[in-house]
Amino acid sequence: MALSLPSTRVASSRRPVRGLAGWLVRLFDTRAAQQSRRALRDLDEAILRDIGLTRDEALREARRGFWDWEPVRRG
Repeated sequence: MALSLPSTRVASSRRPVRGLAGWLVRLFDTRAAQQSRRALRDLDEAILRDIGLTRDEALREARRGFWDWEPVRRG
């Protein structure tokens, strides 16, 4: 099974875009985050172990809303 995760951009690493273009960037970023979360939810235990996540952490991330796309700090 080949897994293809969409590439996501980190908002803090780029200059803010204003106006309609800014809304479009935000829309695409939130869509990419949701797609990544769905893919994360469907990973098997071996892959989760390889990337250093537990099943609970993966499910918690997958349940985040589309509006909540800032990275979560693990600690």
